[in-house]
Amino acid sequence: MTPGRFRVTLVLDGRRAMRGWWNTEATARRQFAGLVGQYGRPGAHIALADEETGETLTEWPTVQ
Repeated sequence: MTPGRFRVTLVLDGRRAMRGWWNTEATARRQFAGLVGQYGRPGAHIALADEETGETLTEWPTVQ
């Protein structure tokens, strides 16, 4: 089974803690928002990427 197009990754204190793939961007964005709500604290990094284009669609904390 091929993973979905949209990947969400959670990194805590420099170590990958979770990674998941979804076929629809809307579902992946909901998962991303849920992780930000649950793990959005110093030492966390959460990213949503489009595996097809290689583009990072959003990340937390926001990179300036």
